[in-house]
Amino acid sequence: MPAEDRAPADAAAAGPEGTARRGAGDGRGEPGRRDEEITVRDAVSAPDAEGRPRRTTRRFPLFTKDTARPEGGGRAAPRDAPAPARQWPILAVTGLVGVGLLLTALDAFRAGTLLIGVALLGGAVLRWLLPDVGMLAVRSRFTDIATYGVLGLVIALLALMVQPNPLLEIPFLKDTLHFTVSS
Repeated sequence: MPAEDRAPADAAAAGPEGTARRGAGDGRGEPGRRDEEITVRDAVSAPDAEGRPRRTTRRFPLFTKDTARPEGGGRAAPRDAPAPARQWPILAVTGLVGVGLLLTALDAFRAGTLLIGVALLGGAVLRWLLPDVGMLAVRSRFTDIATYGVLGLVIALLALMVQPNPLLEIPFLKDTLHFTVSS
């Protein structure tokens, strides 16, 4: 509701349009104290105890001015350390993924994809245990752990079940495949 459409709660406390006078009939004024004018910035703000306008709604602002750093998104090492040392968690995970891709390209498919899955599971463990993981923190801690963990687990399980000679056999998957292919 715009400020023009609202009637002041106390006519004696109202000042010029968009302002309120503190101490003038609101019961909070002190004798001998000069009246202060409080400017209300928008329709969803009101003065706090000190007289500064503050937001009274939990709605997001219409225009965001900045993005919040993810929880745990600080440096993993002190500021004076070199850049690779500050970002060692993401470098460790991407390094292992890179080695896994290289192994996959060199025709060691099972070992390469298993290493990729283990690297993502390691990223989930790092995100869970360390308070600051640098650029490994993308979203909230829970979302990062769930994403890294589920992707890592699925990739590792698929690497163990790859044909020929799978290291992991899940019987109902074979029955499901035969049921869908035979009909």
